[in-house]
Amino acid sequence: MSSAGDSVVVRVPASTSNCGAGFDTLGIGLALYNTVTVTRGAADQGVPRPERDADGRAQAMVAEAAARYFRAVERDPAGFTYRIDGEVPPARGLGSSVTVLAGIVAGLDRLHGNHLSREQLVGLVAALEGHPDNASAGVLGGFCVSRTDPASGVYVDTQRFEVPLGVAFVVASPPVELLTKESRGALPPSLPFFDAVKSVNAAAYLVAAFASQNFAQLLKVSGDFLHEPYRLPKIPGGAEAIKAGLVAGAWTGWLSGSGSSVLCVVPRTHASAVQAAMTRAFAEAQTGCDARILAADNAGLEVLR
Repeated sequence: MSSAGDSVVVRVPASTSNCGAGFDTLGIGLALYNTVTVTRGAADQGVPRPERDADGRAQAMVAEAAARYFRAVERDPAGFTYRIDGEVPPARGLGSSVTVLAGIVAGLDRLHGNHLSREQLVGLVAALEGHPDNASAGVLGGFCVSRTDPASGVYVDTQRFEVPLGVAFVVASPPVELLTKESRGALPPSLPFFDAVKSVNAAAYLVAAFASQNFAQLLKVSGDFLHEPYRLPKIPGGAEAIKAGLVAGAWTGWLSGSGSSVLCVVPRTHASAVQAAMTRAFAEAQTGCDARILAADNAGLEVLR
């Protein structure tokens, strides 16, 4: 039996990333959570073990996160058990992998001496993910603009902004799993120059709207030219759901991460109408969806015990 000092519970929020044209750069923490419990194992135990059955994908992520953590803090690997609970659906573009990776790393760090700052934790998780948008939003919360080194791709820093409670996020998730690594195969090797220009313009304007909290200006930012034209057609009803949300009163909408979830940013007073409109659009596409009204999470990762 482990004592309280041998077990850590970490809560990590879901996140939406890209946020339209902010590919691999923009992310927002969402008030939907997974918890990861990490418990110190026997001294001679060399690998992490789930406390109950876990799919192979999650086990591989946990093993990779643990190995990266122990290398980063220059400690010999130590055994542990873990349990993952919560509501963040896997492979739906809501940062479920970050909830696992960040939860494991933060739990191990609390058990082994608190070596990592929050910024270092973002950097480590971003290295595991291959991009920092979900990592920064999941660890730091709020609206995050992350910078990577243009030569190496290594995480540099995040500019973070609070998102007020009056802003709601309606997330519609169809029953289709899309792995980020696989969906990147749908992206073209190059883009037309002016598509890139249009996306830079849209991303910069969206960041300004969130930073100034002038959310009504998001009505002027819809659509992306970097990834959505290649990914969104693979989700029946996805484009139609975003359009329906805009008609019902949303400010803007986008494909969340690589999908399959789509999301609309909306005044909280219009959230129920937008939720109903997005649900109808998926139903008309004979796809169906699980639609949630969420607030932003401004706290980020928290160690609960």
